[in-house]
Amino acid sequence: MHELILGGQRSGKSRCAEGRAQAWLAADPERSALLIATAQAGDDEMRARIARHRLDRAARLPAMATFEEPVALAQALQAHSRATRLIVVDCLTLWLTNLAMPAHGEPLDDAGLAKARDAVLDALRGVPGPVVLVSNEIGLGVAPLGPATRRFVDELGRLHQAVAEVCSRVTLLVAGIEVPVKGARR
Repeated sequence: MHELILGGQRSGKSRCAEGRAQAWLAADPERSALLIATAQAGDDEMRARIARHRLDRAARLPAMATFEEPVALAQALQAHSRATRLIVVDCLTLWLTNLAMPAHGEPLDDAGLAKARDAVLDALRGVPGPVVLVSNEIGLGVAPLGPATRRFVDELGRLHQAVAEVCSRVTLLVAGIEVPVKGARR
């Protein structure tokens, strides 16, 4: 069973995903949980933010391991999924940023983005264990200025729709409150 957790910045998405991992681990001592982190530290503020997230997560959920993969998400899902391991991907927004608006190198063109998206969808369909995916819902605001930003918002919307179709549950976080969008919590 896969779940997509959407919400704005500081809406509680990551904490909600960690809660899913905590419940998964508590249900059976043979289970494990792995966070696939997609952030890249491109500047001092981001390095500090990542370090703070690592410390906070380790304090809240010490049993969850972390694997950092900013680009090859489909391959990471395939390599690390097990029937007894829940994977948390945090987050799809940064993963797409790394592909569509990289700090270094050329962005993927539309065909490259579609190929990367399809690879993640294929991985989700084929992995043996559950996956919880976190992403920012950024398409609710003002239309962004500039073609690159509009393209990104469009691509993220396409990604969310495709991932939501594969997931049995979709949850929207608003001010720390879970709003079920698809599927019911058991």
